[in-house]
Amino acid sequence: FELRQCMWDWNTMGPGPFIGFANFEEILFKDDRFWSVFYNTFMLSGLRIVFELATAIILALLLNEVRKSWVKRSVQTILYLPHFLSWVVTASIFTLMLSPSSGFINAIIKSSGGTSIYFLTEKNWWTVIYYLLRLWHDTGWATIVFLAALAGIDPELYEAAWIDGAGRMKQMFHITMPNIMSTAVIVLMIQLAQIFRLFEPVFVLQNPLVYDVSEVIMTYVYRRGFVNGDYDYGIAVGIFNSLISLILVWTTNTIVKKIRKESIF
Repeated sequence: FELRQCMWDWNTMGPGPFIGFANFEEILFKDDRFWSVFYNTFMLSGLRIVFELATAIILALLLNEVRKSWVKRSVQTILYLPHFLSWVVTASIFTLMLSPSSGFINAIIKSSGGTSIYFLTEKNWWTVIYYLLRLWHDTGWATIVFLAALAGIDPELYEAAWIDGAGRMKQMFHITMPNIMSTAVIVLMIQLAQIFRLFEPVFVLQNPLVYDVSEVIMTYVYRRGFVNGDYDYGIAVGIFNSLISLILVWTTNTIVKKIRKESIF
């Protein structure tokens, strides 16, 4: 149905003349802005996945070494709580913290002799803040998943390795990491399936001064389709977006299947 819709030149009054695949031709060959937005999406989502997986694995390994159960549970709860906050609330918290006039981050900078930094209106700082916001909001979930995977490793494997003279580092690389790789693959596939569906976390932090680095495919669809009224083009971009996501997930699954002899589907 969506494919059929994007083949007509829609306006606020309904479908206009038939245009066929003209929208897809514009996406691929004429719309330079789309490819800039595509790059932003890939970088903001792709690097975020790398940072999040690495941070979650490290936190899970550290928490797994904590012997006092109440400490472990408390830290898990603290890490996971941000995941329950909406993106609007999360963005509001960060905006208040980073305010150039009343935020405590800038208060610390000014008390140290520096000048206020407009974190959310400077392109380089906006990108850093975005990654930090995503890590704070999402890493707790992945950490809990990896902790569950670590809890499922047979303790006898570590005992046998210790008897054979393997130290903690060797145990980690030869027992722990191989046993959580299946979980890492599942988490990666879940994240990749959503890599080009990025919208709300970016939208709530955006402002016109940082569109060059913050505009992603879904916000571009929103502005092009709903704000500018170019509905058929917005639908075409959405279809193209879904197709690219499908290809990415399928390719990743194929590579994992060849390397590890296991896959999601």
